[in-house]
This record gives sequence, structure tokens and C-alpha cells, in this order.
Amino acid sequence: MDFGVVFQCDPPASTVVELARKAEDAGFSHVWTFDSHLLWQEPFVIYSQILAATSRVVVGPMVTNPGTRDWTVIASQFATLNEMFGNRTICGIGRGDSALRTLGAQPGTIAEMKQCVEVVRSLARGETVEYRGQQLKFAWVDNGALDVWVAAYGPRALQATGEVGDGYILQLADPDIAEWMITAVRRSAEQAGRDPLAIKFCVAAPAYVGDDLDHQREQTRWFGGMVGNHVADIVARYGASGAVPQALTDYIEGRKGYDYAKHGRAGNTHTDFVPDEVVDRFCILGPLENHLDRLAALKDLGVDQFALYLQHDAKEQTLASYGKDIIPNV
Repeated sequence: MDFGVVFQCDPPASTVVELARKAEDAGFSHVWTFDSHLLWQEPFVIYSQILAATSRVVVGPMVTNPGTRDWTVIASQFATLNEMFGNRTICGIGRGDSALRTLGAQPGTIAEMKQCVEVVRSLARGETVEYRGQQLKFAWVDNGALDVWVAAYGPRALQATGEVGDGYILQLADPDIAEWMITAVRRSAEQAGRDPLAIKFCVAAPAYVGDDLDHQREQTRWFGGMVGNHVADIVARYGASGAVPQALTDYIEGRKGYDYAKHGRAGNTHTDFVPDEVVDRFCILGPLENHLDRLAALKDLGVDQFALYLQHDAKEQTLASYGKDIIPNV
């Protein structure tokens, strides 16, 4: 199993770069960031500095979207970084949430996301695509490479992931839900005539090593609120009809809204509806053995990468704990 780490692009950017360097030293293979330009700094600028300060890690957004940048611009950013640093980028993508909603816009459609995946990936690989009625190609790309991993919860998004994604990103670490989602993506890939075993699976969630479980829950409860924000859209569309696991739909009944000014931050009052049970299921908390047991269960399901969110007050300690005691033993 590979290990990634997910940062927000809070200023100063130099701190994000330094944490990325420490993540590489600790044995992490991927460095991901949020991509929401009104809430945080611009990630693609920071990626160039991370890549320059490291030699091995692969970097990319978790996740970008089809709506805030022209698709050819996204592709050019990846292709340029790859030319400079040797094919060390990856694209996580979804329909869009905070990056679009803070602009007063709605997330894109599934069809737009699928088309964006094809355009961005093909251009970054040096292939010719049709876009806006034009045949386009980056003449300067030579031996380009880019994989695109799709983040999804709902049934149509999961189907799209199986149809076009090189990988799937599930933003929660509950093994039962992960099994349900992975099965759906593999089924879709098989129906589309693709090899379901070729798709990479990434589980992303906060991880916090230690014994003060009450404190850890309060530091990571925001994550249940973020997931609930996505699930609320699915429930609004499908109802509690089994379109997603009941464990996802039940807990959002007490949800009263969402404040994007506090998106992804500890201590959010608008995530009080998230019970401890959900925090414990969605995140990986507690002593080292809890982390090793959960990661072993996810690995058995076919998860290829665990990407841990570091939006809490023990960033460097968690990186060190994973590097010393967890990454070598999973």
C-alpha cells in the first residue's frame, strides 16, 4: 500500500512545501492538496516548489474540478510540471464543491467531469483531442504521462469513475462503505469493457495517532461535516433509497447547513451534528494498533493508497508516527 498526505494550501506556502519535504523523508509517496482558490492559495504554484524541494513524491489536487479553469489550462499545468520534474504529477478530480460554491456556482455535471477527464489526460500525455470543435495537441509534450483519479460518492459518479478513471478516491476510511463503493466502481468498469483490476483505489481521511480520543475527535469532526455536505446532495437527488449505503445517509438527518468559511477546519460549530461513532468510522484515530488494524482491513479490500488529511494540531507528529511505525508495517 502506498501512503499519501493531503494538505490545505494555507499561507505561508513555504510551510506546505516544508511539510511535503518531511512527508517524502517519512516515506510517503504522494502529496495532495485541496484546490479551492478563494479559501486557500493557488495549488499549482505551490506544486512547482514542492517538486523542486523533493525528488520522489507525486503531487496533485484532491481534488480539482472542470469549472474553475479551462480544461486546456489544467492540462498545460500538469504537462509543464511533468516536463520540468519528470512525470511526477497526478490529477484528482470531482464535480466541484467549495471551489465553485464559494463563487456562487453549482458543481458541474457528471458528463462535464467525464469529458474533462478525457481532455486533460489526453493533452497532458501528448495526444490529440477534440475540444470546443477544435483538434488540439500540445506539440511540446514528449513522453507525457498523467493519471486521473475521480472522487465520487453517488451512483452516477461512481459509474463514471469506472468508465473513465485511472483511479478512484473515496474520502472516508470506513471499510464497509469502502467495500460497497469499490464494488460499484469495479462493476461499472467491467460493464464499460475496462479491466476493473487496473483501477487504483485511494481512501483519504484524517489520521491522528495518540491516546486522547476525545481531543482527536474534536480535531477531526469537521471531516464528517465535509462528507455530509456531499452526501446531502445525493440524498436530495435520490432520497434514502439505497443509492448510497445507509450508514452515509442516516447521520446527516441533523445537518442544518454548511459554512464554507470553515471548510476543512477543526473546531467547526456547524459539524456538531456529526456523532462520535461517525468520526471514529470515517477517520483513523487512537493508538498505533488502531491505525494498523484499519489499514490492514482496507488493504485487504484492494485499497492501493491511504491518503491522510493533516488538518489538525499534530501534523508533524503524525507524519513522524506514520513514517516510523506504520508505513514500514502495512
